[in-house]
Amino acid sequence: QVQLVESGGGLVQAGGSLRLSCAASGRTFSTYAMAWFRQAPGKEREFVASFSWNGALTYYTDSVKGRFTISRDNAKNTVYLQMNTLKPEDTAVYYCSIESRRFMAGGASGHYDTWGQGTQVTVSS
Repeated sequence: QVQLVESGGGLVQAGGSLRLSCAASGRTFSTYAMAWFRQAPGKEREFVASFSWNGALTYYTDSVKGRFTISRDNAKNTVYLQMNTLKPEDTAVYYCSIESRRFMAGGASGHYDTWGQGTQVTVSS
């Protein structure tokens, strides 16, 4: 059974930075695409960033391009989301997820079947 555990959220002022981590277990981590999503109060969950199973392809939603960077450490079965120049509109619960199928490219249209418990990110103005 796959488990994902996020950490690293918190309260930060606008313009600040945070790095989120997601530790995965229960699946051959290096053969699956991974992604970050977020859900703000009263809004639907939205795609933020992903990378392909081999790390060759990365995707970002337009609102975070140039500010967020997704990365992974296969040796630690961990995926990261470095968030810089944070804005109040980035406030949300952030979730990591893993593709259900091996060797996929990821992206917003991927099929993500497992989610972590989420970590709260709050950006004050």
